[in-house]
Amino acid sequence: MTNQKYIIINKAKVHNLKNVSLKIPKNAITVITGPSGSGKSSLAFDTLFAEGQRRYIESLSSYAKQFIGKMQPPDVESISGLSPSISIDQKSTIQNPRSTVGTNTEIFDYLRLLFAKIGDLYCTETGDLIFKSTPSSIVNNILKIENKTKIQILAPLIHNKKGDFTHELSKCSTMGFSKAYINKELIQLGDNYSFDKKKSYSIDLVVDRILIRKDIEKRIFDSVEYALKLGQGVVKYLVGEDHNEYIFSEHYMSPKIYKSYPNLEPKLFSFNSPLGACKKCNGIGELKIFDPKLILKNSKLSLNQNPFSDILEKKSFFYKMIETVAIDEKINLNEPFENLKDQSKNIIWNGQDKEYHFKFEDENTSYDFKKSFPGIIGWLNKKLSETKSSRLIQNFETFQKISLCNGCNGKRLNPIALNTKILNLNIMELSSLPIKDTLSFFKNLKLEENKKEVANKIIKEIINRLSFLKNVGLEYLSLSRKSNTLSGGESQRIRLATQIGSTLSGVLYVLDEPSIGLHPKDNDLIIKTLKSLKELGNTVIVVEHEVETIQSADFIVDMGPNAGTKGGEIVAQGTIKEIENNQNSETGLFLSKKKEIKVPKNRKKLSNFILLKGASLNNIKNLNINFPLEGLICITGVSGSGKTTLLNKILLPGIRKSILEKKNSIKNPPLFESISGIESIQSIIELDQSSIGKSPKSNPSTYTGLFSDIRKLFSETPEAKVRGFSPNRFSFNVKGGRCEECEGNGQKKIEMHFLPDLFVKCTECNGQRFNNETLSIIYKGKNISEVLSFTVDESLVFFKNHLRLNRILSTLADIGLGYLQLGQPGNTLSGGEAQRLKLAKELSKKTKGKCLYILDEPTTGLHFKDISILIKALFNLINDGHPVFIIEHNLEIIKMADHVIDLGPEGGDKGGKIVAQGTPEEISKKRNSYTGQFLKPLL
Repeated sequence: MTNQKYIIINKAKVHNLKNVSLKIPKNAITVITGPSGSGKSSLAFDTLFAEGQRRYIESLSSYAKQFIGKMQPPDVESISGLSPSISIDQKSTIQNPRSTVGTNTEIFDYLRLLFAKIGDLYCTETGDLIFKSTPSSIVNNILKIENKTKIQILAPLIHNKKGDFTHELSKCSTMGFSKAYINKELIQLGDNYSFDKKKSYSIDLVVDRILIRKDIEKRIFDSVEYALKLGQGVVKYLVGEDHNEYIFSEHYMSPKIYKSYPNLEPKLFSFNSPLGACKKCNGIGELKIFDPKLILKNSKLSLNQNPFSDILEKKSFFYKMIETVAIDEKINLNEPFENLKDQSKNIIWNGQDKEYHFKFEDENTSYDFKKSFPGIIGWLNKKLSETKSSRLIQNFETFQKISLCNGCNGKRLNPIALNTKILNLNIMELSSLPIKDTLSFFKNLKLEENKKEVANKIIKEIINRLSFLKNVGLEYLSLSRKSNTLSGGESQRIRLATQIGSTLSGVLYVLDEPSIGLHPKDNDLIIKTLKSLKELGNTVIVVEHEVETIQSADFIVDMGPNAGTKGGEIVAQGTIKEIENNQNSETGLFLSKKKEIKVPKNRKKLSNFILLKGASLNNIKNLNINFPLEGLICITGVSGSGKTTLLNKILLPGIRKSILEKKNSIKNPPLFESISGIESIQSIIELDQSSIGKSPKSNPSTYTGLFSDIRKLFSETPEAKVRGFSPNRFSFNVKGGRCEECEGNGQKKIEMHFLPDLFVKCTECNGQRFNNETLSIIYKGKNISEVLSFTVDESLVFFKNHLRLNRILSTLADIGLGYLQLGQPGNTLSGGEAQRLKLAKELSKKTKGKCLYILDEPTTGLHFKDISILIKALFNLINDGHPVFIIEHNLEIIKMADHVIDLGPEGGDKGGKIVAQGTPEEISKKRNSYTGQFLKPLL
């Protein structure tokens, strides 16, 4: 075998890798697996991908490289056989509210082109179809008229305008024309016509009168062309004795009202272009508006008692205006606001177009004027538009809510774009369909022959790209879905589908857990996608823990044996059979069932429930459901079935509102009819996978509170006391002790523009974050930078005599994060690591009363071994009396649950229903439950 068939890594020492040497087959799928922190990402991303990216940067011109700077090569002796590399990770990097699934995949660009080419434009006022004609097409229409029929070809000169048009008629007469229609009445141009300046007129000049016959085509063409010139691109013709009227234009025009429209072009359909965006919301689809519910503080108070928030002071000039209007409109100032008539409330909130007499006097000033009343909302809008104070703007925003733009109804585009349709659907209606329905629309689209020629290539590309999205399990998404609402797994699969659409070959793809967020039912979609990349002639390296993906790999690298300094080695490598037969491989032991997470013998008996009635949002419609308030509760179902909507967008806000208002039940909130049974919940802790910070300054030590104690310890050393160094001296957020070149980041961000931003080590402090004076302070033989480079496990030994630090560090180690460095930048943590860090922080606290814990896919990034540790931590919470609600796809967690709520049966509009609920054993007996069928072999 030659070296060209392999990527050969020789002695990699990045992070915790211990002189790793490895041969990875090219044009194959390689899975790198192993416990969290064992060195998987260090090998795949920080060694292979980093070197591939560095080599690409090195290939650029000297001019380009001067803006990027020099990238440090990874700590590896050599890598040969490396192809250009592309990384597809879990992080959803697009936060721009303008970015959607459609724009991100470029499908929306093709849709814009398609609508510009073959869309039918309808008048925004009359609803009539708008079209434009050529002289030849107009003549062809005339020639279809029966022989010996009389027609008149007219040039419209004036349309529905007031004035005296004697001069225009005189000019036409001197040009040789003899007749015209004024308001459909035929007149001789030589006659003196009397115009009434207060009356509106339409004038059509008679260019030619023709009897249709075979040899008349040339004359008709000349007359039509001349009429178009005189009528500024518009021509009419009257047919027969009844004078049936036909209007044609060389431009887009509504014939009934003579309203002109621009030519259709792709920019007109872009909400990111001033030409296409809705003028009211600038293409966002949403507006911030003042919400009366937020402004009204206490509806039981009367206007005399001021029921409004502090934004409206009773002594203010505007409040006196409210009182004047109330008196004028006979609104009782002493009546509780909630008892006022709706009409009265509307006047106070929104004002009315009526003049009021306002007269006020006090010791210093007097006012006497008449004007309309803008209402509270109008007054606040005016104040907000006038102020430049950021503090006042922030204050105003607390009384605003996000609402659909009433200019475009949330559709983001201008009226012309929204009135351009293909088969009665405009571009935003088509983009709002689930991808599977959009795909079906284009596959079944029947077009006229003249449109087919223009549209076929565009439609083929749209179908291909939609198919790629469907093939990675995203058929439930819509093209209009905002990118910043996608999970990390969804974002990754979109980028994966886009790469397949690009049909690149000879590339090294490095992927981070592409199965995240996928139900076991859909795992084969990802496997087929990875195989498609391979078949295009690419090398695919996947960091993955999902069983089926591991089993489908051509080559497996098992890292370990543990995390951090106890990892960084290759425990096993080879085919699936070789891994399963390797007794040193934890992965092999779990795959071969020689080691497994035991199913509980007894399930918790459940007696207390949250009763949720009439839940409705997105694809969940009028759902009634009971949530047990004890044990481990798993919400399961295929992607897009409504799990996140039910738990995070309906149940969670409802409980929070109830706790805030200190009520045991609430009725008629917007997303459900009622919720009850929550009186025992004292607090809610939601642990999601969002980053603990966007900059390198956020890290495990700052997030958990460890760093405050560490800084204090350094400030109490004799040397620090002599120099007068306080704890602030050891902060990288404050000037004085930090390195000012990188402002305490240890890294400098380089904006790449055409590539993801790069972070390179600061050359001033060599990545240590602090200046030399600060680094000279030593605690137990280490400076502050060296302590931050400790892992949690190393810190446990170093701070063994410090009780508070030890308690927090022990919790981090117990939950499987012993490998994390105290100073590891928060923006480098995976979603799963960030979530477990949040869990550890909560576990280290002393919680009073019953606390409801809510986690979203906590097994993200976890090996079988790590899942065992997580289950133990969750059951510690449960044993302390706290219920734990989890959205999860991992069967190892689901089989441990006391109660499972399985949503489905499919994603999108075919989801949102309860397919099954009960113990895992009860779920496994339900034939219509995908979750149940996958659970059955494990129980």
